[in-house]
Amino acid sequence: MTDTREWERDKERFVAAGQEGGVEPGPLARQFLTLTRELLDARTVEDVLTQVVRAVTVLIPAADMVSVTVRDPEGNFHTPVRTDPVADRLDELQYEFDEGPCHDSALPEGPASAHSADLRHTDQWPRWAPAADELGAGAVLSTALVPDAIPPDRSGALNIYSRRPHGLDTTDVNQVLLLATHASLALARTEAVTRAELHEAQLRRAIDSRDVIGQAKGIIMARRGIAAEEAFDILRQSSQRLNVKLVEVAATLTARHTEL
Repeated sequence: MTDTREWERDKERFVAAGQEGGVEPGPLARQFLTLTRELLDARTVEDVLTQVVRAVTVLIPAADMVSVTVRDPEGNFHTPVRTDPVADRLDELQYEFDEGPCHDSALPEGPASAHSADLRHTDQWPRWAPAADELGAGAVLSTALVPDAIPPDRSGALNIYSRRPHGLDTTDVNQVLLLATHASLALARTEAVTRAELHEAQLRRAIDSRDVIGQAKGIIMARRGIAAEEAFDILRQSSQRLNVKLVEVAATLTARHTEL
């Protein structure tokens, strides 16, 4: 696949560039370099989200709990990745109350980010904020994952909870926005590769099906001395009578024609 080959070339160039001499990157730059390499190697959406959540816990010291929200085409929310069961509950309450930072950021038309420095004193989410405070969340930051990067008609958000009020500052917000961009790009690539591989597999199955049906038709034509169209009708009628897929009937005949 062309896209995969291009991605692999980009990965090789990126890794090589990181190994060449030059200005020594600082700790933050090294963390992002490591994250980017890991995202380049990620093969599934779950791998990408797991790597990003792990990176947040390393890069943001105040990130006591981290999760990812995904909204499906029907408008249902769920949390596929989290670092703490409490993060699950904090997310679920937002889905239940139809309000909250990750709920709002995960909406396709929602804000790029939602942030409260102190959940004890905010009027942004009148139902969710008091419940979050009771669960031990002091501050929260959610940032949207680019909708086009999520599988078709889906959107999502990266969510960070600090147990300490004012635990998340402007620097954290900027770093999380950058992390979300990394995640979005990696998700877009992963989804593209997955679709290409799926399409290739579907094509292979279609070709295999045509081949086995052709072989079965040939066997029937040779045995009965009939035309291809009549042979196909016999296969189709057998499929309907047995309530078995036509390709399965053809495969059985091809595999066991000496016994039948």
